Amino acid sequence: MYWTRWTFTLPLMALLAVPFAEGDDKKADDKKPEPTPPRKIVRLNKKAFNKLVPKKAAVETIARGYIWTEGVAWNRQGNFLVWSDIPHNVVHKWEEGKDVTVFVKSSGYTGKTPRGGKPGDEPGSNGLRFDIDGRLTLCEHGDRRVTRIEKDGKKTVLADNYMGKKFNSPNDLVYHSNGDLYFTDPPYGLPKHYDDPARELDFCGVYLRKKDGKIILLTKEMSRPNGIELSPDEKTLYVANSDPASPIWKSFPVKDDGTLGEGRIFADGTKWFKDKRPGLPDGMKVDVDGNLWATGPGGVWVFSPSGEVLGNIDTGTNTANVCFGGPDGSTLYIAANHDICRVRTLTKGKGF
Repeated sequence: MYWTRWTFTLPLMALLAVPFAEGDDKKADDKKPEPTPPRKIVRLNKKAFNKLVPKKAAVETIARGYIWTEGVAWNRQGNFLVWSDIPHNVVHKWEEGKDVTVFVKSSGYTGKTPRGGKPGDEPGSNGLRFDIDGRLTLCEHGDRRVTRIEKDGKKTVLADNYMGKKFNSPNDLVYHSNGDLYFTDPPYGLPKHYDDPARELDFCGVYLRKKDGKIILLTKEMSRPNGIELSPDEKTLYVANSDPASPIWKSFPVKDDGTLGEGRIFADGTKWFKDKRPGLPDGMKVDVDGNLWATGPGGVWVFSPSGEVLGNIDTGTNTANVCFGGPDGSTLYIAANHDICRVRTLTKGKGF
């Protein structure tokens, strides 16, 4: 059955206290964890990049052993990190000096048919963002919608269809300062992706949800729109295209009404992909100066606002998303396949 609204029976603070239970929501599997891949920081424009990342900075692993991590997001009110464990349908919570706990169970799929727990099946939540009030907003793959957890633990459905047709599987999202919400909708949460018989839309769109609930299709020109981010002045929207045939990042001018002008290729990752670097363009964030920190083939690429490549954080594996966090917003957290990593920076994320 398909609901337009449902609620948790537990208040939000109760969700925060649920421990990670062995034999319940396990990590990757019971096998011995894979060794940490080689990781390095590459400075291409040394002068510019040295102003962003300390010379002695290193990639540090803070949690590991998951199948596929995504959607890292920092809660400024509580000083903690969350991320999506998509195959296990769980959002995890991490605080400095504490064990990882479960923040939300059934984070993206509430159907009766069992799903998840294996690589390739992605029923859980993907992109996560906290709004200005500290409420978590989720892109739910399996339930094919965008939701928000209220302060009392109830879940509000913000968007679940376009013109009466269910979304494919909302993937990533970003808030405008006025409360409007941008999000992408590729088919990765469907069991058979593009060929899934349950698909109701024959395209993958980028959408705007206005504060009043109106859903606007902004563009369907991208084959696999994925990560999404706004520039600090909110005049540019960046969208990653996670298509092996076109691994690019596009930028769109944002009009006064929130809709988009004509897009252009901001950066092209084709060479990195052809060099067999792991990954595709995916999640991204901007810092206070407008530099774009974007996951793609070969880890995290750092671009200037003009599109110049400044440096690369090579995680050695498929890398899904990033966010800035920490008490002052200067730590970059990275969802790197089975692991959650961090890098200390000399800048801060947008909004800090």
